[in-house]
Amino acid sequence: MSEENLSRVYTINLGRAWLTPQYRRTDRVVNMIREFAEKHMKSSEIKLDQDLNRQVWSRGKTNPPRKVRVKMVKDEDDVVTVSLYEEPVATTVTTAPAPEPKPEEKTEAPK
Repeated sequence: MSEENLSRVYTINLGRAWLTPQYRRTDRVVNMIREFAEKHMKSSEIKLDQDLNRQVWSRGKTNPPRKVRVKMVKDEDDVVTVSLYEEPVATTVTTAPAPEPKPEEKTEAPK
C-alpha cells in the first residue's frame, strides 16, 4: 500500500442489535462495530478506542446507542483504530454591528 494513514468517518447504524436478547445487546454492538470496520477498511486487526468503548457501554448492557459516529484510521501495519468522531470546531469570529441604544424618554414624575 502506498498511503501511510487511511482515515475515514462513518455513521454506523446499530439498530439490528435489538434483534438479540436484551442482556447481550451491548456485546452485539461492539461486535457489529468490529465487523463494520473489517468490511469497510479491509483489515482483520481492529482496535476500539477507550472513549468509544465507554460511550457504547455508558447506558449499560441492555440499552446501547442506536447509532454511533466513528473515525477509522488504518496505519501502515494494517491495524485499524476505531475512535469516536469529534467534529472540528470552526473558530470564525464574526463582528456583528453594535445595537443602537434606544433614546431615553423623559417623563416627569407626577406631583
